[in-house]
Amino acid sequence: MSEPTYELSERRVRLSVDESIYDLDAIMGAAYLFIDRCYVYLDREADRRVVVVLRTREATSEAALEELAGHFSNELLNQALRKNIGEANAKIREFIMAKALFSAEGPSTIDRLLAELDAEEMATDDLDIPVPWEKPPGA
Repeated sequence: MSEPTYELSERRVRLSVDESIYDLDAIMGAAYLFIDRCYVYLDREADRRVVVVLRTREATSEAALEELAGHFSNELLNQALRKNIGEANAKIREFIMAKALFSAEGPSTIDRLLAELDAEEMATDDLDIPVPWEKPPGA
């Protein structure tokens, strides 16, 4: 694999990113992480190629621009890997979340409502029918 190509000009680094290697989500994620360091511009150069222009906020040296390009390339790799790991673990993450949500402590809302209804029915027996497990009056 060859090094990513980039062009340097005054206060600018222009990178051409191949979407067959880094998908658009990874490119956007990396670009987002650079908005606090420099101005970021994205454009479509051709089918499956995205141009990323990083423009520094102040005058800077050529070495600093090359370093900025290197950091951006590393972040592209980081974002692509994060996306791949997230997709690979999606089912496990969904299972853990479902298990956590459905096994919360305490009775569910429906169980609590049914228990309240049962308690109300037992407390207000209009027919005064004795319940075998209750003590008879005066005993």
